[in-house]
Amino acid sequence: MLRTVRTLGVLAAATLLTAFTPAPAAPAAPAGGLREVLFVGNNWEGTADVLASTGDLAKVGRINMIPDKAERLREIYLNPVKLAFFLGIRESAGEGHDQFVDDMFTTPDGTAVVASRPSFADVVSIDLASGRINWRFPVSGFRSDHMAVSPDGTRIAVSASTSNTVHVLDIATGRQTGSFRTGDKPHENTFTRDGRHLWNSSIGEVNTALDAPWLDWTKGDRKITVVDAQTFRTVRVIDMRERLDAFGRKDLSDSVRPVSFSPDESKLYFQVSFFGGFLEYDVATDRITRLKELPANPATGTDRTGWVNDSRHHGMSMSPDGAKLCIAGTMDDYATVVDRTTLAEGPLVPASKPYWATVSGDGTACVISESGTDRVTAIDFATGAKRVSVPVGDHPQRIRLGHVPAAWTGPAGR
Repeated sequence: MLRTVRTLGVLAAATLLTAFTPAPAAPAAPAGGLREVLFVGNNWEGTADVLASTGDLAKVGRINMIPDKAERLREIYLNPVKLAFFLGIRESAGEGHDQFVDDMFTTPDGTAVVASRPSFADVVSIDLASGRINWRFPVSGFRSDHMAVSPDGTRIAVSASTSNTVHVLDIATGRQTGSFRTGDKPHENTFTRDGRHLWNSSIGEVNTALDAPWLDWTKGDRKITVVDAQTFRTVRVIDMRERLDAFGRKDLSDSVRPVSFSPDESKLYFQVSFFGGFLEYDVATDRITRLKELPANPATGTDRTGWVNDSRHHGMSMSPDGAKLCIAGTMDDYATVVDRTTLAEGPLVPASKPYWATVSGDGTACVISESGTDRVTAIDFATGAKRVSVPVGDHPQRIRLGHVPAAWTGPAGR
């Protein structure tokens, strides 16, 4: 099946699906004001839990991210090509499950949440009051992935995995404002703080069993593509293979996973496939400057083909002052806070397959998703100790700060 899916991907990569349902102009923010929250995407369940952004992470509400599931499945099962990819995603990246919600951000007015849905190959805007879809944008190819929101909150960038494309959409209407080509399998997107540039890292093919270090070249053309966020013209391409080799680590994969910029954006910290730790890249000198290898869990199997989507560690965030990094040790079942100056790690906080890390609303804690036990856990940046852990839905992955109306507890009539 995977060979069939990859073959179909080559044949269909140039096909661009631009149909979407337009929406009216975004309404004004609710009269009662907005509340900052954390959105937790429960990927296999197709829901998002909404939690308090600080403190005890108390549950605020829940929203169904696939209200159109029956319609989408009908389309898929009537199209042999779409069905092949749908089933391929289930058996590969989905670990036997459909991927219904990957990434999500709220609109500036707090009236809608915009989400990428990998198995449905689209991005949708869902009205927080009614739970209904405002607009839908099918991405090119057959799978949508990580997103980023522009600093002013008006645009969404989404990776279209199988077409090596990033689409940039108006967050209020879903209309495409631009797009650009990337390396193989675009993944993480990051806007610079001034909104002038957009960085995309492509991770290549992570679903093959060719995982031995000497076979890393089979994973595809992987690179960081930096574009002008207005014209979408490429301004810089960074091939980490060359930088890793120069740093003396030819053994490491050049598949860049989650990243974090320092507050002044002079340093980029990034994770790579199969590695338990992270690297530091100096943006101005264009070279890797430091590496941090974190402890391996003795219970973690050494067979790399058993690691989820070529990950060893997947998920990182930085404290607002830039002093600490929080690392999700996915396959090693822990998370830890690392001092950015010394690179010394704090306590290894046990966690079940942590898949993502973000920052709490007040900036004092790192919040990780424990996809193995369906929980979200906050870890204190100052002490590295676990603060609180709360249950969420099936297989939480991405966690994002957002806003909802102050009195919101979920869509009406849910």
